[in-house]
Amino acid sequence: MDRIVANKNQAVSIIGVGACTAIGVNAPMSAASVRAGISRISEHPYMIDKTGEPMIIAMASYLPEDIEYIERIVELGLSAVNEALSPLNELKINGEIPLIVGLPPKRPGVVDSVELEITDKIGGNEKFGFSEIETIPCGHSAGLIAVEKGCRKIAKGEAEFCLAGGADSYMSPMLLEFLDFEEQLHSEANKYGFTPGEAASFCLLASEKTAEKYNLDVRAKIMSVANAKEENLIKTDTVCVGEGLTKTIKNVLNPIADTGKKINQTVCDLNGERYRTDEYGFTLSRTGEFFVKPDDIITPADCWGDTGAASGPLFISLAVRAGLRGYAKGHLTLVWTSSESGERSAALIQCRDKTE
Repeated sequence: MDRIVANKNQAVSIIGVGACTAIGVNAPMSAASVRAGISRISEHPYMIDKTGEPMIIAMASYLPEDIEYIERIVELGLSAVNEALSPLNELKINGEIPLIVGLPPKRPGVVDSVELEITDKIGGNEKFGFSEIETIPCGHSAGLIAVEKGCRKIAKGEAEFCLAGGADSYMSPMLLEFLDFEEQLHSEANKYGFTPGEAASFCLLASEKTAEKYNLDVRAKIMSVANAKEENLIKTDTVCVGEGLTKTIKNVLNPIADTGKKINQTVCDLNGERYRTDEYGFTLSRTGEFFVKPDDIITPADCWGDTGAASGPLFISLAVRAGLRGYAKGHLTLVWTSSESGERSAALIQCRDKTE
């Protein structure tokens, strides 16, 4: 298990966020759409499921329908990276920034070189020129694990800034067919499936000292990030009772465990699959005392579909926007993600108060 806790003298600040989703071309639009309950979940233009009905997806309509799976992830990623880095446009220090990218795992019907091709096109773009590139190909929790690694770099003084996030898409015909075969696609015939989406999101991280040095606006603070492993996985005969997620959330709440403070709101990747709902139910039975209202959760998959490796950073961007716009329900937002391969990740975000 990995963990980082930001403290008074070494806080991890969020300087910028970027996001591209099926409901928005940037972070402000995506957050506003979630808040308004806008959904882009619709029928696939040509893919049919095994019952003969159009597959239900959440596709980024501003991308050409016919571009390939890898190119979709690249286009989403480049846009989110550019937006997240925008606070540094006048500083001209992009070449000194490490990039950590959460990506999808190896998937049926998807070329084996996807990780290499995506990082080569995003990380090798001349406009950004990152000092180093690290990838984490483990699906839903990959983006938050990337953020955790970025926070460690900042806390250790290994870099002034770090860009961390994730990018993902399910818009591959062979992948959609595999999900349909596995009975994971949501449909009239399968109420407990999920809606495949596509998105990218990145967070620009720095210490408070660095933010002050360059006179940069701190959008929010990351108080802690935690990771753990769940042994009882989805699509197996084992029974998950939320042990991995419980361990993750308890560790991420360490900074407030003895303060009397409670979580005001949760953003997570519940996507309609019964496994995830049961897992969180068991987790809340052990951690409910840490929440103002345990059932006060936001499930953005209802609007932009399941976004895989981009999920965690996207949830952080929602918390950041809520604080900046003054509609956050309180200072503290918990975000968490759950990978099919067992990784469980969570982060505690301190939003800005609306009076700040």
